Amino acid sequence: MSQTPDRFPGIRYEEELALEDRTADGDPTVETHMRYVSGAFRFKDSVGVYDPRAGGGMTEAQHKLLRHLIHFIDDGPTAGIGTATYRERLPAGSPFPTSIIWYDDDTKANKIVEKTLTYGETKAQISQILWEMYDTDGSTVLVTVTDAIAYDGRKPFELSRVRTTS
Repeated sequence: MSQTPDRFPGIRYEEELALEDRTADGDPTVETHMRYVSGAFRFKDSVGVYDPRAGGGMTEAQHKLLRHLIHFIDDGPTAGIGTATYRERLPAGSPFPTSIIWYDDDTKANKIVEKTLTYGETKAQISQILWEMYDTDGSTVLVTVTDAIAYDGRKPFELSRVRTTS
């Protein structure tokens, strides 16, 4: 073990900071202070006391469980959302769907995400795509993303796309 400049055995402050576990004292009481309490760091700022791991960051597993639209585009939910999700494409049997809905399961009780397609001058031109992401209750919309697509006349080639999120 190295010694401090005054030859005191232990860790040099320039190399490392050692905190005692202050379980008995609890959370820090003064703004700008930090404590190590019951195996976790706790900080106090102008808002209050917080654990940086609980509120400031997330694990990879926690991130996978988020109902963010990016987990669904292009073709439905992926790992971490469910094990037996169900997709409905309407109108049934049509080569030009106007609605694609993913549900938690085949009972269709709770929507996960819905994609609504609006066609332009021809069926080869989708003029608008509306994505609605639902909360775990299956009915509350968390986020809406709308793509407005422009074409070169009746040609099937996309010229531009404007995306709005609300």
